[in-house]
Amino acid sequence: MKITIITVGKLKEKYWKQAVDEYVKRLGAYTKMEVIEVQDEKDMDNMSEKDIEIAQKKEAERILAKIKDDSYVYTLEILGKQLDSVELSQHIENNMNMGKSHLTFIIGGSNGLHDSVSARSNYKLSFSKMTFPHQMMKVILLEQVYRAYRIMKNQSYHK
Repeated sequence: MKITIITVGKLKEKYWKQAVDEYVKRLGAYTKMEVIEVQDEKDMDNMSEKDIEIAQKKEAERILAKIKDDSYVYTLEILGKQLDSVELSQHIENNMNMGKSHLTFIIGGSNGLHDSVSARSNYKLSFSKMTFPHQMMKVILLEQVYRAYRIMKNQSYHK
């Protein structure tokens, strides 16, 4: 099994990088991990709907170029389905049992995901109706994937 996380924008703060590195290291005991950061478009104040669409489309091209054809894709979207940790673990395990060898999770940028990325998604996943900074969401996602593997293996961590 291989898991790829694609995010828009680079982590700048040291503490976020350290948290991501820690969970990538922990996940290494269970799966191959790859974290890909694609360039974000500059977010300007008072962007028009057209400007947002153009920015989303450029980011979408970068995201879609990184997705392998055989990958099962989860997009993180506010309007996606909310799962608890056990349900996410079961979803990942079911994909493994069905022969899916590559899972990709996508976190969009500050303007959200372009429709073309959402259309490529096999599963639209929501962690909340609230909006989180993508740096924080990357850490939350990695922690939940790590928790999912701990649950699958019946190892202590999940409460």
